[in-house]
Amino acid sequence: MTVIVVANPKGGVGKSTLATNLAGYFAANGEWVALADLDKQRSAHGWLSLRADTLPKIEEWGVNPDAPAKPPKGLEKAIVDTPAGVHGNRLALALQLADKVIVPLQPSMFDILATQDFLAKLAKEKAVRKGSIQVGVVGMRVDARTRSADQLHRFVEGLDLPVLAFLRDTQNYVQLAAHGLTIWDVAQSRVEKDLEQWQPIIDWAQKK
Repeated sequence: MTVIVVANPKGGVGKSTLATNLAGYFAANGEWVALADLDKQRSAHGWLSLRADTLPKIEEWGVNPDAPAKPPKGLEKAIVDTPAGVHGNRLALALQLADKVIVPLQPSMFDILATQDFLAKLAKEKAVRKGSIQVGVVGMRVDARTRSADQLHRFVEGLDLPVLAFLRDTQNYVQLAAHGLTIWDVAQSRVEKDLEQWQPIIDWAQKK
């Protein structure tokens, strides 16, 4: 089983978008996948409640941040969504569970600075240093024509981490989330550009 944690202490960077769509991919691919939500607001689990029974199944994994937890027996993939400001017990638990960590990052200087500190903290983790936890970065809501996108590119070039992909700024994610859907649940022609951008993320997530 592989546990993928989506984390960044900066709010509004697209953690739940990444977590739900990643879970949606594995479900659409026929894998047994669960979605855990460490945020007190439980927005990812709220999204699950909107999801129709006819769609590929994503299990709800209830994790108590104050106690060690194990995923359902036999699970193939687990995605863990984390809250803004994640630290202390919640961050420790997430890293205890994690095989991989995806850090979403938006092209604003505030997000870049906040994420820079978080990545420095991650780099000091023993499991990350030893390679037992893999870390990757995903640029979110990136318009390549903007100056802020240039800043983001320059920042990630200086990281000793893989930049998995840059996802465009589109209403597709917002509109689909309102119905408990992911880009894997609708006609390919509607989200073709988005599916192309996701392929490197999927390749990295599937890699042992």
